Amino acid sequence: MNNDNTHGMRWDAVYDVVVVGSGAGAMTAALRAHDHGLSVLMVEKAAQYGGTTAISGGGIWIPCNDQIEGLGGSDSPEQARAYLRATVGEDYEPARIDAYLEHGPRMLGYLAARAQTYFRAVARYPDYYPEREGGKPGYRTLEPAVFDAARLGDEFQRLRASSPATLIAGRIAMTQVEAHTIVTKEPGWLWLTARLGLRYLADLRWRRRTPRDRRLTLGNALVASLRAAMQARGIELWLQTPMRSLCSEGGKVTGLLAERQGRAVNVRANAGVILGCGGFEADQLMREQYLPGPTSAKWTAAPPINSGDGIRAGLALGADVALMSHTWGAPTVHVPGEEKQRALFVERAFPRCIMVNGQGQRFVNEAAPYPDIIYAMYADQQRNGANVPAWLIFDAEYRKRYPCGVLLPGTVQPDSKIPDGWLDKVIYRADSLAALAAKIGVDAQGLAQSVQRLNQQAGKGVDTDFGKGDSLFDRYYGDSNCQPNPCLGPLERAPFYALRIDAGELGTKGGLRTDAQARVLRADGSLIDGLYAIGNTSAALMGKTYPGPGSTIGPAMTFGYIAANHLAREVGQVQPEVMAEAGLHR
Repeated sequence: MNNDNTHGMRWDAVYDVVVVGSGAGAMTAALRAHDHGLSVLMVEKAAQYGGTTAISGGGIWIPCNDQIEGLGGSDSPEQARAYLRATVGEDYEPARIDAYLEHGPRMLGYLAARAQTYFRAVARYPDYYPEREGGKPGYRTLEPAVFDAARLGDEFQRLRASSPATLIAGRIAMTQVEAHTIVTKEPGWLWLTARLGLRYLADLRWRRRTPRDRRLTLGNALVASLRAAMQARGIELWLQTPMRSLCSEGGKVTGLLAERQGRAVNVRANAGVILGCGGFEADQLMREQYLPGPTSAKWTAAPPINSGDGIRAGLALGADVALMSHTWGAPTVHVPGEEKQRALFVERAFPRCIMVNGQGQRFVNEAAPYPDIIYAMYADQQRNGANVPAWLIFDAEYRKRYPCGVLLPGTVQPDSKIPDGWLDKVIYRADSLAALAAKIGVDAQGLAQSVQRLNQQAGKGVDTDFGKGDSLFDRYYGDSNCQPNPCLGPLERAPFYALRIDAGELGTKGGLRTDAQARVLRADGSLIDGLYAIGNTSAALMGKTYPGPGSTIGPAMTFGYIAANHLAREVGQVQPEVMAEAGLHR
């Protein structure tokens, strides 16, 4: 296929490497390429940088990271491969998996030593399927270190804000470890909550500047740290600069056509282009073309910026794609006034709730990893046409104790504080299950039978239908005060509540097919020279599954690192001192 489109082109700017997108994977690639001595430009279509990473939990799943032993755990490449074979299944690609396992720890060492971007392993955050061969009860997931936003200067205002769902009262930042302590009400949770709130309120100088927390955590901390490293190096970042197409000459990608400040700009990339600009969850036409139906861009938990630009640009040059019918699925709920829906990560694991379809029938382990919920919703929809949406039903005791997607626990935010217009439109309430079923259009008899069966199982502490609470992962966000099963409790106290559950996602999995160096492939297996894809622009390393917390950002950053290394080798620009990786700073 001849895709040459640069004949007679006049270049407005010339760099060695152009990186498209500004999430953690793209930033890692930019930093690594710069440190090899290459000139780098990053282009971002939005007015804010950080992409989906900025609103995420910021965790990265890196087996065999060098903090594991110090935390009392153990790991090995053989165990990690066994776990990934058991989890990824038919989509397991040995060369890409081996590259990930080899370079993930090296990427961590590089960022710590040269970018002062630090992580800490979370000892108790288990793999999503820890009971499988090679699975671990923790250690493989790392979260970014807390970052002081003042270090960014005015650039902080251009950082995409955290998701309100990850903040106390939509304002106060928490680390993953702090969030776990608070939502599961572990010893000291009240004092921790108070301390975080008092620190936020006492930061008067910062409060006069912005309501956003100075103490950045999760995805905001990760992006801010990487952006600070870019600033220190003088790496250019062009915001509000969408890529329109890739340029090629003699079968090699040589740059891109973008739009900046209302005019077209041609940017040459002497070494190559790295696409790290997300998936296609915001593009309704692509969703309808590739994803199972029904589907809607309104259901996504990702910011409305990922419209498949990189994937379409690659397809135009003859690239192959894979996994296009799959997403990093997550059940989501609508919150009025917010630009995206909120994913339900922890609420489903609590006792005293049940997830049902339109027939009132339970169809899934509510505490399962979030992609499994979406797969179950569509499988149930295919069987009976009564799912998508589904409903999360819970009782007054649940409402009192736990957060419920759109609201804080009733002890903090009673029903009298539900925003005007939300009741029976966003969150539904009734004095009986039958009345609640009528409000939400669910079969009342089916719901009554499902709740009765769940209550019987809760009394014994064993979910014989779907195994809620059987897995260590299920119990991670369960209520330890609920025994014998921290995830299982009866729905028996009126009033009863319901939340509509949409088949949303954190991002799409399908994208450009790549090799172990992150190079983009054609359908015949040949390479598109000079073109690399990482993150959700590439077909997911993890196939249809989600092995553990951080299985999206971890591979994005690792293959950004790999791509930059390969580019530097291709042009003979490898810096030996950069290749000498340092150990991870604790």
